[in-house]
Formats: sequence, structure tokens, C-alpha cells
Amino acid sequence: MTDQVAATTDRALTAILAEAQRASRLPSAVAGLLRDGERVWWSARGHHTGAAAPDPALQYRIGSITKTFTAVLVLQLVRDGQVALDTGVREVLGEVGYADRTLRSLLAHSSGMQSEPVGPWWERSPGVAWEELAEANDGSGAVFPADQQFHYSNLGYAILGRVVEEIVGRPWWDCVQARILRPLDLRRTSYAPEAPAAQGYSVHPYAGTLHHEPATDTRAMAPAGQLWSTVDDLLRYARFLLEGHPEVLSSEALAEASHPQQGDHRHLLAFAQASGFMLVPGGSGVLVGHSGSMPGFVAGLLVDRGRSTAGVLLGNGTDGPAPLGVVRRLLETLEQHEPGPGAVWTPAEQVPAEIAELLGVWHWGNTPFQLRWDDGRLEARHDGESAYDFGLRDGRIVGISGYHAGETLQVHRHPDGTVSHLEIATFVYTRDPGAHPTGR
Repeated sequence: MTDQVAATTDRALTAILAEAQRASRLPSAVAGLLRDGERVWWSARGHHTGAAAPDPALQYRIGSITKTFTAVLVLQLVRDGQVALDTGVREVLGEVGYADRTLRSLLAHSSGMQSEPVGPWWERSPGVAWEELAEANDGSGAVFPADQQFHYSNLGYAILGRVVEEIVGRPWWDCVQARILRPLDLRRTSYAPEAPAAQGYSVHPYAGTLHHEPATDTRAMAPAGQLWSTVDDLLRYARFLLEGHPEVLSSEALAEASHPQQGDHRHLLAFAQASGFMLVPGGSGVLVGHSGSMPGFVAGLLVDRGRSTAGVLLGNGTDGPAPLGVVRRLLETLEQHEPGPGAVWTPAEQVPAEIAELLGVWHWGNTPFQLRWDDGRLEARHDGESAYDFGLRDGRIVGISGYHAGETLQVHRHPDGTVSHLEIATFVYTRDPGAHPTGR
């Protein structure tokens, strides 16, 4: 069901969705792709929704994609100076379980706390109030020391949701509505299902028959996986993750939140965790997003900042495909069939004075680097490839990528004012490869 892609591309993309729906025996599945802010493709397979036919406006439960909404709320508080990423839970909630953990560790699943709250399986049980949840989880269930390694914790996001409530002074869901949904115009994202909404099913592993799954109200655990949404709403949300929004979070803040914070060597570098977002290799380099599952549902959302694309998959079966793997295949197939043109190069209108005198070839020992001004940054190239980038920050030349990221480039001058050499973190660069043969 094409929007803007060619018929052959539509066929290839639909084949991927069909394979996932068939192999995982999903009662229904719907997917969509975004490019440059617009939906360019969607398709659906299977018709057993318990409601209307699957389309981009049909609600499904999105499970742990909810965690990214909770993370955005926390990052807004960090932006506004109300907390810091390294603020301890104790500073906001007092003496509760895991009060010594930081917000950063909870966002990145590096707190070492248990994965699930004490008690019956929270996803299938009536939710409890915060006070009951906090009393039952006193901090004794930790499985690793804090900050030792990645260990996914749904309980950690319940704590983050409570932190938001305590600081803002409003329920978590009210905060989601006022601070995310309304500014982004996500009208079909809700706390509970709103018709038309798919019924969640489990599929009998041998008979292939369908059985209803509960649409629980998880209450205090809601910040970990409560929300319902649609393909179209999640693609709008993905556009925000790609571009930022002045009322929600800037693109710069989202980029910072997408830096890897934690991982596990058993994942073999195929996965990392950022501040509220999952990272997987693919596309133009790294794809950012989250998977989701709740009884009766699977979901996946990924964005590719380098290509300005995004993908969403929603299904209504408990045992579904690996959603991020399917979304990654959809994104890569779109690029293979209809590659994006990429950014347009434009000539510089003016080079800053403090940059102009640095352009040209410099040597670290006998190794040449070419400094050139391109797209508002000073790029250092070696052997025809980009090695480092620098930008102007409050009158300083600061590394923004590569080995020198965050470091300040110092310009040394002769008595007559001309540039003698460059230095950054003890690395010395000269015009003459013989002037400083040892370098660092």
C-alpha cells in the first residue's frame, strides 16, 4: 500500500512485513516508513484485530516504547535545570528502595537493580499505587553493583516516572499529555485503548488458535510500558526524534541522549543503551529507538538521523518477531531501492577570521592533515578521509567528533602574530613536517 515509493519498492517492503507476520504468526501487523518528515510507505498483513482493519490509524499497545516518553520527560527536567543526570533518586524521592541510584543509571539500565518489581507479573496483573510499589521494592533485590553493566529494569522506569511526578507536581500521564503529546499533535496516543484499537492475542503454539490477552492498567508501572498508539502517531513522534521540537526537546538534546551509555559484551557490539533509547547498528551507522512488548502486542520504532528516515512496526500477538530487526530491514530496503540524495553541498559565504588562517596542510610529526572549512565546521582530513571535526564554541575551537572531541584546539603564534603551531591535548601540528618530529 504505497504512499510515495515505487511499486517495486512497495512490493519488496511488503514482502518483508509479510514474512514477519507469517513466520511469527501475528494475527495482524502494520508498518510504516518516514522520510524527510513525511510518511512514504505503509502496509498491513493479517486482519484479525478484533476491531477495524489494520491501518496507520489503528491503535496497538506499544509496550516499552513508552520508556522513551518517560525519558523525554526526564531530559526536559535536566534541560530546565531542575535535576541533573547524576542526581540521586534520594534527592527527589527520599529514602525509597534504590535511593542511591542516579537518574543516568536508571535511564541507561545500568543501576544494577532487578528487572521486574516484587509480586505477580506486573504486565498481566492489576497495577498498584506508587506507595505499595515502593514498599514492596526496598532495594534488596539488586542483581549487580550500580554502574557495573547493562541490566534491563522495568522497575527503574517506574522510579523515573515517580521522579517526574514529584518534580512537576502532576501525574506522569498528565505530564506525557501536556509536555509531549499536545505539542507534537499525537492525538491517537493514549493511556488506555481508544477505539478503534486492536485486541491483543496469544496464539496457541500448536493449534494456532487465538486467545484474548488483558489490557491491564499498570498504574505505578505505567512509565515502563502502558501506552497505546498508532503507526501514524509514532511516525510523527519519530519526526520529533529526528528533528527536535522547540516545546519538547531540541535536536541537540536528543543527539546527546543518544550517546551510548551501557552495553553487554554478550551482545557482541550489536546493541547499546543510551539515555532512554536503544541503539543498534544499521542504516547510515547507528539506528536509535526502542522495541516494545506487552501481553498480546509487539512494537518497534527506529530512526536514522543520517538519512532522515524512520520506521515503525506494530503487531497484536504476544510472541512476535524481533521488531527492531524487522524495522531495520525495512529501512535498509527502502534505501537500497530508493536511496536518498543526501545533503546538498553549498559553498561557504564567509569563513570566520579565526578559522581562515588555519586552513591548509598541517603535520602531526610527519603525518599530514588537511584542514578545511565545510558546512560550518573545521574538518581535519587524512588520507582522503575525515579524521576529526572542530567547531567554534564561545570563541574557542573545540573538537566535535573523533579522538579530539571535547578538547580545545590552541593556536600558538610567533612574536609577529603569525601562527606558529597548533596544539590540542599535547598533540602538536606544524606546517613543516620536520619542525616537531616527535609530536606527542
